[in-house]
Amino acid sequence: MTEPDLGPVTWPPAPIRTERLVLRAAEARDRATFIELLASPEVHTYLGGPRERDELEREVPAVPEPWPGSFVVELDGRMIGQVLVRRVTEHRTAAAVGKVDLGYLFLPRVWGHGYAVEACAAALGWIDAFLPGEPVVLATQTANARSLRLAAKLGFTEVEVFRAWGAEQWLGRRAPVAPAG
Repeated sequence: MTEPDLGPVTWPPAPIRTERLVLRAAEARDRATFIELLASPEVHTYLGGPRERDELEREVPAVPEPWPGSFVVELDGRMIGQVLVRRVTEHRTAAAVGKVDLGYLFLPRVWGHGYAVEACAAALGWIDAFLPGEPVVLATQTANARSLRLAAKLGFTEVEVFRAWGAEQWLGRRAPVAPAG
């Protein structure tokens, strides 16, 4: 399967293994965790608020978000989060349009253990291998100190600060990694 937003990327890729995690395509067994992520007030503090669990139970398909660029993050055989890689087709700031965007959601009970850094670094490695030379952007609210620290650890530097969705937003960019060869 290919996704036009990411170009000719074969999906799903082989699972990506890190020291502690596995990044893989979504499966039916992940549905309950997707609902938990989307309904969590803590997860959505800086994302416009959670969705209603009843609504999610009705709307989330048997295999949630099976599209290219949606990686389930697994720890010890269980989903703990999601990393999203997608091409920005429209955005509140022109600096992001056309770039590859990195996003992530993790269950609050796993925060503070470095899983987001580890998973996002693995996803960036995948981008470097399969979308060589692509600049990557990451947007977050300036109030989200954890996300800003994560962006810095991953090598993102500020492009601009802008106002959108009722809050001040930060846009960072990671310079493209030159293709090998």
